[in-house]
Amino acid sequence: MKLTATFEVTNWDEQPYADLAGDTKLTRAAVTRKYSGDLQGEGTSESLMYYAADGSATIVGLEHVTGKIGRRSGSFVVESRATFAGNEAKGTWSVVPGSGADQLEGLGGKGRFSAKSGPNGKVSLTYELG
Repeated sequence: MKLTATFEVTNWDEQPYADLAGDTKLTRAAVTRKYSGDLQGEGTSESLMYYAADGSATIVGLEHVTGKIGRRSGSFVVESRATFAGNEAKGTWSVVPGSGADQLEGLGGKGRFSAKSGPNGKVSLTYELG
């Protein structure tokens, strides 16, 4: 099965934790997103970012999503890997095995997401429910 959803970033708290050589740095961000569409709910994530001197970034994170997929309610965790260049972040999403809870127990899948600079983005996920 496949879902598509949009998201709105409702909170972004990013703090540097290491200034590196040549105008590069490492940061950590706590982010909250609201999902609409085939996925309805909220996600809270922690992401680590490496910013290169040109302003591009490599991002890795874990997000706990609570909500509904169709008529099923529950929660799950996704691992994300992304790049940011120019004005867009894009990357991959994959459900962490064994992280589905309640009616989303057994959820597995992989997908993609993208977000232009600003609070809105979109996600797609090809998934199965065991």
